Amino acid sequence: MWASINELKERIHAGSSEEIVAQYLDRIGKSKLNAFIHTVGESALSRAKEIDKNDIEGPLAGIPVAIKDNISTKGIQTTCASNILKGYIPPYDAHVIERLKEAGAVIIGKTNMDEFAMGTSTETSFYGATKNPWDLDRVPGGSSGGSAAAVAGGEAPLALGSDTGGSVRCPASFCGVVGLKPTYGVISRYGLIAYANSLEQIGPFATSVRDVVTLFDVIAGYDPRDSTSVDKEVNYSSALMNDVRGLNIGVPDEYFGEGTDEKVEKAVWDAIHTLEDLGATWKKVAMPHTKYALSAYYIIAMSEASSNLARFDGMRYGLRTEDQDWHTTFSQVRAAGFGDEVKRRILLGTYALSAGYHDKYYLKALKVRTLIKQDFERAFKDVDVLITPTMPYPAFRLGEKIDDPMSLYLADVDTVPINLAGVPSISIPCGFSDGLPIGMQIIGKHFDEATVLRTAYTFEENTDFHNKRPEGS
Repeated sequence: MWASINELKERIHAGSSEEIVAQYLDRIGKSKLNAFIHTVGESALSRAKEIDKNDIEGPLAGIPVAIKDNISTKGIQTTCASNILKGYIPPYDAHVIERLKEAGAVIIGKTNMDEFAMGTSTETSFYGATKNPWDLDRVPGGSSGGSAAAVAGGEAPLALGSDTGGSVRCPASFCGVVGLKPTYGVISRYGLIAYANSLEQIGPFATSVRDVVTLFDVIAGYDPRDSTSVDKEVNYSSALMNDVRGLNIGVPDEYFGEGTDEKVEKAVWDAIHTLEDLGATWKKVAMPHTKYALSAYYIIAMSEASSNLARFDGMRYGLRTEDQDWHTTFSQVRAAGFGDEVKRRILLGTYALSAGYHDKYYLKALKVRTLIKQDFERAFKDVDVLITPTMPYPAFRLGEKIDDPMSLYLADVDTVPINLAGVPSISIPCGFSDGLPIGMQIIGKHFDEATVLRTAYTFEENTDFHNKRPEGS
């Protein structure tokens, strides 16, 4: 069941929101994707009835939205796909959830994810792996794989994810949908359960750029409860112009390096030439510190994860065991509550922050981060946007890389520099390889989402990739 926001509004006007919500819930109930950890059918239908009865208006009035399970939802279980938070029901809504409710949206459930957002495939979830709607034997990407799969599989028209090192854009690429990682600070992180504070941002999913922008306009904006929130006027719908004349595109060779699939490289270059035919120009740009991005990213992310996850000790948060001394309880709860990947990252992060190694690893990674940010600043003096592959290859098979952490980490090579620099980036479908979607990444200057979205919208309006749907889903 795929429909745009405008199409759903017409159906709601002709029928009812309750009917639309019921159809999506029915589709989820019959699904093989395992895209949802938890659905809230009763409350969703009740909310839809309220909207129908009271003629509630808003940009998303009556529209179902799926929420990644690391975003706090009052009265709805929020687990980060981890055993350690099983049964946790937040007493408050995240800022983005408050905005959705004000806009009339209907929350239909919490989507599957890599445990505590640590992964590239949504295989580390305590609730089992999510499957890719285009091929049930393949991963949907991660860590927001459930949200992307739900949208691609017609189980939700809109969804929210979070992006720490590519976790919105990776599954958007693998599942053939649109996923936006905004400038750091544009969307409040209040209510997002932290993995790596200095890197992560909440981002929207949809099947089109227009619908992503509609959702983005709703959830973006200043929030005084988040110290990283930026007070800027939000209205990105005006950016949706089918026009790239005079646009200067930068193409960094460093993002087309060893390991990039030939079909992915060709699809992205074909997309660049499509934009060129529409009036844009392109040039090569140098991003010399890109080769250090993965190392710097994982040191910073794991270090912040080690600090953030220390609170899950079986006393303040998390599972409880029989009352014993604090050290025994702490050890037992974390051993039973966390999965292997989370434990691995906590251990590595704790090591990087430990006495004698802090300067050698963590401090050096922060210095490299500055150099990477400066690469983007230099590039954007000459170009308006950068275009690269989102992922170096299409979706891989379930189980193919899960036992090889280094291989999984290397998959993020094209996405993590964007989080280190804090710039905006969007992934949109630009081709297919053996029936699997390929994503193109468009990167912009800080707070210049408008140019990124205009470029993406123009490409989408002049191609048909975003209209293709997985067979049998």
